Amino acid sequence: MKVVTEGALLWEPSKEQIENSSITQFKNWVNEERDLSIQNPAELWKWSVDELEQFWESVWKYCKVKSHTPYEQVLEKRTMPGAKWFSGATVNYAEHVFRNSRADRPALIFKSETVSNREVSWQELQEKTAMVRQYLISLGVKKGDRVVAYMPNIPETVIAFLACASMGVIWSVCSPDFGTGSVIDRFKQIEPTVLFAVDGYSYNGVIHHKLDSVGELQAELPTLTKTILFPYIQSENTIANDKTIYWDDMLQEKVELEFDAVPFDHPLWILFSSGTTGLPKPIVQGQGGIIIEHLKTLAIEQGIDQDDVFFWFTTTGWMMWNLLMAGLLTGGTVVLYDGSPAYPNINVLWDFADEAGITFFGTSAAFLNICMKTGVRPNENNSFSKLKAVYSTGSPLSVEGFSWGYENVKKDLWFVSASGGTDICAAFVGGCPVLPVYAGEIQARALGANVQSFTDEGQAVLNEVGELVITDPMPSMPLYFWNDQDNERYLESYFEMFPGVWRHGDWIKIDEKGSSIIFGRSDSTINRQGVRLGTSEIYRVVEALDEVIEGLVVDLEYLERSSYLALFIVLKPNTILSDSLKEMIKSEIKQKVSPRFVPNEIFEIKEIPKTFSGKKLEVPIRKILLGQPVEKVVNRGSVTNPDSLNYFIELSKEINK
Repeated sequence: MKVVTEGALLWEPSKEQIENSSITQFKNWVNEERDLSIQNPAELWKWSVDELEQFWESVWKYCKVKSHTPYEQVLEKRTMPGAKWFSGATVNYAEHVFRNSRADRPALIFKSETVSNREVSWQELQEKTAMVRQYLISLGVKKGDRVVAYMPNIPETVIAFLACASMGVIWSVCSPDFGTGSVIDRFKQIEPTVLFAVDGYSYNGVIHHKLDSVGELQAELPTLTKTILFPYIQSENTIANDKTIYWDDMLQEKVELEFDAVPFDHPLWILFSSGTTGLPKPIVQGQGGIIIEHLKTLAIEQGIDQDDVFFWFTTTGWMMWNLLMAGLLTGGTVVLYDGSPAYPNINVLWDFADEAGITFFGTSAAFLNICMKTGVRPNENNSFSKLKAVYSTGSPLSVEGFSWGYENVKKDLWFVSASGGTDICAAFVGGCPVLPVYAGEIQARALGANVQSFTDEGQAVLNEVGELVITDPMPSMPLYFWNDQDNERYLESYFEMFPGVWRHGDWIKIDEKGSSIIFGRSDSTINRQGVRLGTSEIYRVVEALDEVIEGLVVDLEYLERSSYLALFIVLKPNTILSDSLKEMIKSEIKQKVSPRFVPNEIFEIKEIPKTFSGKKLEVPIRKILLGQPVEKVVNRGSVTNPDSLNYFIELSKEINK
């Protein structure tokens, strides 16, 4: 692979691409509508945060947000938390989806390890949403009740969600690969009345039966009145009780789909934090805030419209599933995939992208890294004639990851790295289609997001690594955490370090042109001799080595304890962690990062513990190695590979003798 340095120019949009881009069209519309003379993306971002109310009102008008009653004002006060947006407005998320119904294009394209391509028309989506809604009404489910799902990324999950949204019912979903205890920890907090579930799923060619887990959920969630079971794997076993009904038995006579208008800040769904420590936080986000934030993100910034085919590789347990649903808000066709991204081979998603005519392909940096490490060349067998953009999120994308995309996917491609959070179900920093792409850099701050890099003293800085903060409210910020007395957990989570300013918990460096680099979680930062470093700096060097698949680094500095930097690596098959390889890794870090960040020891491990959204468990592993009880620092049910923790538990015993 060609050697590329950080900041190297990889792609520039053509004049035609710039003129036809959605963000240029929005800029021109704003200039005309408000008699402005905004010239470029940097000026547009500056206006969007300086004139916050004007900006979001412009998004409302430009995207034709439908309200059944007029709003009284855009934003009552620029305060966090508790910002009140578009008071007086009444909206409905599902109504904004189905205003895009059409006969000539499918609403959904679905593929899994066991189901070949299935198209769901807008008519089918609407009819089944109406029938599910009608059944929920017959059960006595009403506005504000919670309905939960233990479902994978399949059309039936989308239908169930839209039925809930249409009636103002609050939705929450967990992927069936979550441990049952972890699901109970989440759902029990919000007291659901109805559960949607599957009998099992397939991953990496293996069928996982889930009826026992469904039975556990029924037993542990006393507020449930009914479970609606979809026979996804056609299990021979059944659940036979009066509280369970099968999917097809619920779908009765056809009815017209109706929409209940709800206040702008009426809850749409509850997302949960990763839950790696303590009970997961139930994050409540509003119908209106999500509608306008996601329309801004997809329709204006990313340029997705009714002619696009929008895909993100995600499970229902990651916030990217919720953002994927927003493709329906734009009228685009949404592509669902359920299964392993490496089964039957690592090309499966790339082949599917070409086959389905995907125009916007979303994935994680971890997936792109694996493709790069295993030598995948998707463009050898695929033309990608319709592919416009590849999006990456979940963790920082390396310089090598950017370069691999242009060499092995498509040369004329908008390659986007973005960073945001479950907490807002959106991005803070991401792509801008009219700007060049530079290796290792995120192109721009999101419109309407006043993202800054703060020192510990709360000063905004450029070209320095600092805390990623947001200094003004965004519409999709949490309304509150469910059952959070006096906003205690909410305030502690985001506003403890800088009162009135949202601290997200990431390290970021922003330059003069507004592009940025994310350095990982600020609470897993390495501090050696007073010099701080985000872990991604080390990963970038270590994971660029051919012998290494991925790494995990933790700093065991503690009160009255000198720094001890431990590096754990997963090696390629048939590779040995020899003394010479250890010395090569240390030499690379010494040369490319700093001598002070050379690890004290390097350990070989089989796999790195991760959350279901693919994040490395840096902080919990650090706490385990510092001798804290494992049950206090990590919830095994929230770890995608819980057995991987055992190595660190045993190592802790040795370290802390």
